[in-house]
Amino acid sequence: MPHQKAAFQQSKLERAFSLQGLIGGGTNYTSMENYALISVSDKTGVVEFARALVEEHGYHILSTGGTARTLAEAGLPVTEVSDHTGFPEMMEGRIKTLHPKIHGGLLCRRDKQDHLEQANANDIPLIDVVAVNLYPFEETVERPDVTFEEAIENIDIGGPSMLRSAAKNHAAVSVLCDPVDYTRLLDAMGDQSALRKLRQELALKVYQRTSSYDYAISSFLEKQLGDEPDLDAISGVPSSIHINSPRAQKLRYGENPHQKAALYGQFLENFEQLQGKELSYNNILDISAAVYLIGEFKKPTIGILKHTNPCGAASADNLLDAWKMAFETDRQAPFGGIIVANQTVAQDLAEEIQQIFCEVIIAPEFSTGALEILGKKKNLRLMTVNSSPGASSLQEVRAVPDGYLLQDRDGVRINPANFKVVTEREPTSEEWDSLLFGWKVVRHVKSNAIVYAKGERTLGVGAGQMSRVDSSKIAVWKAGEAGLSLNGSIIASDAFFPFADGLIAAADAGAVAAIQPGGSVRDEEVIAAANERGMAMVFTGMRHFRH
Repeated sequence: MPHQKAAFQQSKLERAFSLQGLIGGGTNYTSMENYALISVSDKTGVVEFARALVEEHGYHILSTGGTARTLAEAGLPVTEVSDHTGFPEMMEGRIKTLHPKIHGGLLCRRDKQDHLEQANANDIPLIDVVAVNLYPFEETVERPDVTFEEAIENIDIGGPSMLRSAAKNHAAVSVLCDPVDYTRLLDAMGDQSALRKLRQELALKVYQRTSSYDYAISSFLEKQLGDEPDLDAISGVPSSIHINSPRAQKLRYGENPHQKAALYGQFLENFEQLQGKELSYNNILDISAAVYLIGEFKKPTIGILKHTNPCGAASADNLLDAWKMAFETDRQAPFGGIIVANQTVAQDLAEEIQQIFCEVIIAPEFSTGALEILGKKKNLRLMTVNSSPGASSLQEVRAVPDGYLLQDRDGVRINPANFKVVTEREPTSEEWDSLLFGWKVVRHVKSNAIVYAKGERTLGVGAGQMSRVDSSKIAVWKAGEAGLSLNGSIIASDAFFPFADGLIAAADAGAVAAIQPGGSVRDEEVIAAANERGMAMVFTGMRHFRH
């Protein structure tokens, strides 16, 4: 018997060498038996995949725990890893695939004679296919009731180890960490050139996945060590940042046609596109700004944006009235812009909107009649909002040369209780309504930002100028162009008035109240100017720059 076993092993080794061209013959290695190791948390498509490997390609399946049971119940021949290694699972399953017979089968180079000799001498079958996806650590720690112990036990050790071993040896091993790739592998198995290219792609995908997995674990542990409560852990400043999001969509180009671009992450999960052309880079930026703006309001509200700046906004008892007031602010800027509503867009509103050209309309829902009208504009993008932006939207990341800037998003809820009236005259109730509305809008306008408002509507918007006075002049000019009187209006400024001249100009234009952060060394001069003109002025104590 020992002699027969030695003869068998020698024959197996010689065949392996021969197939590698080490003794002569072909150039592609094929083991005596084809082994695939399948151990998955997400079992989507795994039975079909394993069946194809067994019945169409002659693979012998190795597996563990629940995956092995699933495959066996489907009538597939499967060998438990513990039977394969001759070593039992132990320590509540913490130890099962961490064995030389597994990792040797994955890491053995098929082009090296000494590797093959060592595999043969130690009875290590070569494993050519690995399908592993990881314990759902990210989903586990998102549960509000998760305990620290639960989180720790959902840290996968064997899975990442197998994935990394297989990915390192991707020249010979096909490694899959995502069920969507099962069909891709099966389709490529008959084409060696396609298989080699696919293996490289799959290896890259593995390292991207294990990198994001490790980052999720490190982020969780970092939060546990923090001294602050959970909110600060979510919206804090980590010791390192990890940007590793899957590509969601290639874009035609970036801000300009000569710039390549793509969208990454889960942005599209927040929306459903009902019709129209693919979203552009600029569309996505505008949609993001629009969603943040409309989130400020509870009453029926319309926002109109261009280049991420609100150019008109209004709240009313119904969306149609809100639209008419928002559109009146600036009838030119909405051309090619973004319209956002916080209630269902009905037929009457659709009839009004369809008279102008815009790129995107966003709403929670569109009525059947609205869809029929707007559907005639085939290129018009109609978007419904599926969910509020997730926790990741609490922070903003910007690239700078050789680095990144990270900050909390300016999403602090407006609390009038923290505001301070600094003038002799208190705002009237009507002025308060205007002040609060203007303050909600101005924080979404590029600095230096000025908004004139009356009631719950904008009258003039000035954005992005080097001088606050220039922004105010533009806002006044815009109101004049629209035929809107500023008499009795309020002025909202995203930052303090550095000199009294800006406030005086607003008063001359017809403003009777102002809202601003305060904090200038010349605040007393500005307050005095307001008092001289009978204006009411409110300090918010909070600046809202948007560079």
